[in-house]
Amino acid sequence: MSKSTYPLKLPLSVKKAAQRLAKEDGVSLNQWIAVAVAEKIGTVETAAAFFRRRAGKASGTKLLKFLRKAPRVHPEVEDAIR
Repeated sequence: MSKSTYPLKLPLSVKKAAQRLAKEDGVSLNQWIAVAVAEKIGTVETAAAFFRRRAGKASGTKLLKFLRKAPRVHPEVEDAIR
């Protein structure tokens, strides 16, 4: 595994929280941050793949055609945006 350095600037409150959590986990701050970034990458990539599969062959054109068939009624009072 190749490694790279990156000068990371964090708000002090975020750094202190990360230091506390790293200490609780028994790892260095650097290792804790690397794992946190890796977890975020996994989450984002998994979500993107999920939505690509879920969208399938859907298109904006088909969505607009579907929406044109929707009844033109006002929302219920509790559903209205205020």
